Amino acid sequence: MDKVLEYSQDSTVNKLKLLFLLDKMEIPLTENNIIDICTSRNNWINYMDCKEILWQLLEVGFIYKTENDGEECRYGITVDGRNCLSHFFLRIPQSLREEISNFIKENKLNLKRSQEYVSDYVKNPDGSHTVTLKIKEPVLTSPLLEIKLKAPNRHSAIMACKKWKENAANIFEYLYDTIIDN
Repeated sequence: MDKVLEYSQDSTVNKLKLLFLLDKMEIPLTENNIIDICTSRNNWINYMDCKEILWQLLEVGFIYKTENDGEECRYGITVDGRNCLSHFFLRIPQSLREEISNFIKENKLNLKRSQEYVSDYVKNPDGSHTVTLKIKEPVLTSPLLEIKLKAPNRHSAIMACKKWKENAANIFEYLYDTIIDN
């Protein structure tokens, strides 16, 4: 009987950890990002529990799931999830709340970039590569910006994709300020 109670308390704290992460992150995360953060990078929740908790929180309406055509689903916290967290967040040990908060401070920008600044390339029949660069907005169904460029070779295409992650915001700002009249 004690094992069941212990598991139940563990399960509740794990759900609160995930709600706390989504609340502090302030942006919806893909399932892969959530699992990577909670299991591989930090060992806050084991893999199987993390998958189950995502489903359970979705089922009760504490998190929501966005689905856009051809894109990975993203999960964010709902108002009900925030209310639940506000009542029970003290059940998450303070040291763990600080650890999660510090992780988010150090990694939020990179996580946001990895989800919003997307790039890919395909090989063309002539041996060149078409590079597609996008800025996605989580709430929009179509990209905020999409650029297609022709790169002479695979190496150039790979470099363009790497540079996009670092420069997308500046490129968007320049294009917007140069082309759109306010």
